[in-house]
Amino acid sequence: MSESASLPQKEPDPNAQPQSSSVPTALAATPPDKNDEVNQSKRILWIFPNYRAVSADTQLPPLSLKHKFWLATQDSFDYSSFITAGILAGVSQAKNSYPEFGQGAKGYGRYYWHGVADQAVGNYLTEAIVPAVTHEDPRYYTLGHGGFFKRTGYAVSRLLVTRTDAGGRTFNFSEIVGNGAGAGISDRYYPARERTWTKTGQKWLTQIALDGAFNIVKEFWPDINHAIFHGKY
Repeated sequence: MSESASLPQKEPDPNAQPQSSSVPTALAATPPDKNDEVNQSKRILWIFPNYRAVSADTQLPPLSLKHKFWLATQDSFDYSSFITAGILAGVSQAKNSYPEFGQGAKGYGRYYWHGVADQAVGNYLTEAIVPAVTHEDPRYYTLGHGGFFKRTGYAVSRLLVTRTDAGGRTFNFSEIVGNGAGAGISDRYYPARERTWTKTGQKWLTQIALDGAFNIVKEFWPDINHAIFHGKY
């Protein structure tokens, strides 16, 4: 019998750690960041501007005066704003909302430029001028968590509550006062018979209601985009 055959065999150590693989453990165990999949996009359905929406749990530095005016400019002169004005002009003309404008191409043109002017006046007042005076942040900060009713309530409540440039909370003067001022200014270029308190109040409340609806769309858009369109919009 050889000398090597007489030596006792070494038993495996049950406490020994398995050899590491070629992939670092920390890298292999890192889960994907869910927020990367549900962030706000710059447009909704590639058409409607979404520049003011901020993804959930995101902290941003305050906007300068220049950037507030740039936001208003983007919303006012984006190509989609001219499409929206055209659609609203057609609806208003079909309803004969302002008989003084008349019908036909000439009448449609009057409805159209009034619609473009209304959008621009409202945007600059609510996104730039009033926020600059009151030091408000005109952006919409997505809640992004909780149930449908909680998030819907949050989106609607942003009509009355907004952020300051310093990150605090304040009454949304930009939304309420800005849209009121916009409705009053628009009276100057509408026919004299349309310059009534009732008409002005209707325009004011209609714009606030539309902004509330858009807030809800912005709140849920990242989820819709991720679930249905897989983030491609």
